[in-house]
Amino acid sequence: MKIGKLAATLRVTVGGAALIALMALSTPVLAVTPADTLVEGFAIDDIISMDPAEAFELSTAEVTANTYNLLVRIDLNDTSKVKGDLAESWTVSDDGLTYTFKLKPGLKFASGNPITAADVAYSFERAVKLNKSPAFIIQQLGISGDNVADKAKAVDDTTFQFVVDKSYAPSFVLNCLSATVGSVVDSKLVKEHVAAVTPSDDYKYDNDFGNAWLKTGFAGSGPYKLREWRANEVVVMERNDDYFGEKAKLARVIYRHMKESAAQRLALEAGDIDVARNLEPNDLDAVAKNADLKTTSAPKGTVYYISLNQKNPNLAKPEVRQAFKYLVDYDALGATILKGIGEIHQTFLPDGVLGELPENPFKLDVAKAKELLAKAGLPDGFNVTMDVRSSQPVTGMAESIQQTLGQAGIKLEIIPGDGKQTLTKYRARNHDIYIGQWGQDYFDPNSNAQTFASNPDNSDTPKISTLAWRNAWDIPELTKKTEAALLERNPDKRAQMYQELQKAVLDASPFVIIHQQLEVAGLRGNLKDFKLGPSFDTNFVDTISKE
Repeated sequence: MKIGKLAATLRVTVGGAALIALMALSTPVLAVTPADTLVEGFAIDDIISMDPAEAFELSTAEVTANTYNLLVRIDLNDTSKVKGDLAESWTVSDDGLTYTFKLKPGLKFASGNPITAADVAYSFERAVKLNKSPAFIIQQLGISGDNVADKAKAVDDTTFQFVVDKSYAPSFVLNCLSATVGSVVDSKLVKEHVAAVTPSDDYKYDNDFGNAWLKTGFAGSGPYKLREWRANEVVVMERNDDYFGEKAKLARVIYRHMKESAAQRLALEAGDIDVARNLEPNDLDAVAKNADLKTTSAPKGTVYYISLNQKNPNLAKPEVRQAFKYLVDYDALGATILKGIGEIHQTFLPDGVLGELPENPFKLDVAKAKELLAKAGLPDGFNVTMDVRSSQPVTGMAESIQQTLGQAGIKLEIIPGDGKQTLTKYRARNHDIYIGQWGQDYFDPNSNAQTFASNPDNSDTPKISTLAWRNAWDIPELTKKTEAALLERNPDKRAQMYQELQKAVLDASPFVIIHQQLEVAGLRGNLKDFKLGPSFDTNFVDTISKE
C-alpha cells in the first residue's frame, strides 16, 4: 500500500480535509491523488522567480498563465488572432501609434481589490523599469523607463492607453501584449511590499517595485492563486474562488519537481501523480500500452539548440561555427532520444509560423568538419565546455554531441547543473557552449528572429539581451534586416524577409538548431479535458476535471 508515501509527499500542500479523506481509504490497490487535486510530475528546476516582470522560463510561463491575466490572449482557435482577457475591446488610431483598451466591468484581483487601468499602467511601468529579461518585449515598442508613464497610462478607471513609436502591424503589437511580461499585477498589494533600493549606474530607481516579494509572492487575478513555490521541489496553486470568469474545476494543482522520466512513469502507473510531463520515448511507449493510462501531445513553438559563445576565440572562427553544424548526428537523435518528442528542425522559426523555412541542410559529416577545422588552424581540435541542464532530453543530446565532436578531435567537457544555474551563467555570457530550448514569447516571427538574428548592442550592459547577444555575436547588418522585416506590412514580402534571415543564420551563426519540440504527457485515465497548448503559457489547467 502506497498511501504513506503519497501522504508524506503532500503533507504540506494538500488541505487537511482532503488529506484525511485520502488516508482514510481502505487498502486500495494503488495510491490515488485527491479527487479535487491535480498532481503533475514536471521538471521545474528552471524556475528562478514568480514575478511576471522577471520570470522568463518555460515552467514559470505555465504557472503565470494560470494565475495572472493579460489585456489580451492568443485565441487558441486561431493563433493568428488575439482575444480579450481583461480587455473588453480595443481600438487603434489612424496613424497606428495609439492603442486604447476598454476593460471589462467588475473585475477583481484574488485579493478582492478592483482591477483598474491604473493597475495595468503600473504593471507596464514596473516591468519596463525593472528591466529584467522579458522587459525587451515591451521596450522594443519604443517604451523606456523615461517615457513609460506617458506611453502606458490610465485615462480613467476602465481605459488604458498604450502608445508605440512606430506604425507596426497591429497583430505584432497585440501579440507582444499577450506575452507573460504583460501580466497585470495588483498594484495596491504590490506597493505594500516595495523595498527601498539605492540608485546606481545600472538601476536609477529608489525602489524595487515589489520584485523581491513577488519572487515568491502572488498578486494576480487568474483562475488559480499561487500558494507556494519551493525551488526544485514543488509549486502549489489553489483555485481562486473570486475569479471573474468561469471557476476552475479542481481545488488545487500541484507541480512536483521530478526530473527523471522513469520516475515520472512509475509514479503515474502507481497513481501518485495524475500527469507525467517529461516522458522519454521508451517510457512514453510503456504508458501508451497501459490500459489505465493515456497520452496526449502537441507541437510546441519551441526549438532546441546549442550555441557557441563568440567570446571564446576558437568558437568565434567562422569555420568552427560551420564545423559544429556537421558534428551533430541529427538522424540518430531523431530515431532515439527525440523519438516521439521532437522533430529535426534546423531553422529558427518553428513550423506553422509566418516565414518558416522548411530546410534541414546539415547531416553528420565528420570528414567535412575536419576540413573546416583545419582551415581554421585547428586540425587537432581543441578543448571546450558545455553547460547542460541535468534533465532529459538535453543530457542525452549533450552526450551524443560529445561523442560526435570527439570524432573530429574536439574534447567536450559537460558541466551539469540545474536550470537556474545553467541559465544564470548563460545570461551572463560566461559559458563556452550552452544547450537549451527557446520558446516563442509571442506568436509572431519577430519573436524568434529578434533573438536569433538581432543584437542591437553587443556591449556587456545592453538594453536588450537577445540570444545573439548572449553569445556575443555582433551582427549589425542582420539586426537592420530584422528591424526592416518587423515593419513590413505585406505578409508575403515579410515572409520572404524572414526566410532570408533564416538562411543567413543557418550559414554563419553560432547556433546549431537541432529540433522542434513535440510536447507529450502521460495521463491517468480519469482525467478529463487535459490539453497541451502550442506554447507553455497556453497550457491551461482550469478546465481539467476528474471523472
